[in-house]
Amino acid sequence: MSKKFLALVAASALAVTSLLSGCGAEKTAPDADVKETQAKVIKMGTNAAFPPYEFKEGEDFKGIDVEIADAIAKELGMELEIVDMEFDSIITSVQKGEVDFGMAGMTVTDERKEEVDFTSSYATGVQVIVVTEGSDIATLDDLEGKKIGTQLGTTGDIYSKDDFGEENVVSYSKGADAIIALKGGDVDAVIIDNEPAKAFVADNEGLKILDTEYAIEDYAIAISKDNTELLDKINAALEKLTADGTIDEIIAGYIKAE
Repeated sequence: MSKKFLALVAASALAVTSLLSGCGAEKTAPDADVKETQAKVIKMGTNAAFPPYEFKEGEDFKGIDVEIADAIAKELGMELEIVDMEFDSIITSVQKGEVDFGMAGMTVTDERKEEVDFTSSYATGVQVIVVTEGSDIATLDDLEGKKIGTQLGTTGDIYSKDDFGEENVVSYSKGADAIIALKGGDVDAVIIDNEPAKAFVADNEGLKILDTEYAIEDYAIAISKDNTELLDKINAALEKLTADGTIDEIIAGYIKAE
């Protein structure tokens, strides 16, 4: 067999290989295009035990914050993914980049602003006091020396420890656990947001909400201080969703005007 013939065979094989490679590239190109057009995921950290802001029905997440977050994600051309966690872990998860933002009926406080940035406010919350029917607690002053149940890391938890002393406050991982403790006599009152309070009272006979408001506060979305681009984008989305009535419509679907 001559060298000339061997060279011809090698050249032919190379040409076939190149042709096959070209065909392969043409077949994979559409797949690559599909991946590029798929919406990017944006992760929301929340505590889905805070109705009507966030809660679960079966495996599905529901609530004011969930619907607003989904509307924001759509404005950004992204797909919302929800990560459920203890409330006290949300800011840390935002700081570490484990989630893109935290949204859980979260109040803007000076202490939290040192750890994360906040968007403009999208809702107003009111902290109230839940007691049992027949309780001798009727005003804020009556809480002095009483055992108060709260949800760990919430403003109700933080404020009550400052106002009534840490020794008089029992912090629970979930607001529902604080309500169970109240019914069982382990605490004398529970300080929690008004809307979850109304849901808990409706579901638990023998409880009531005092007429006295404990605190009024603004809810906003927590974002890492390292992600100012996302902060600006979400603020722009919130501005649009507020202007076109979307946020008011979402809130009205859960909280009826009295």
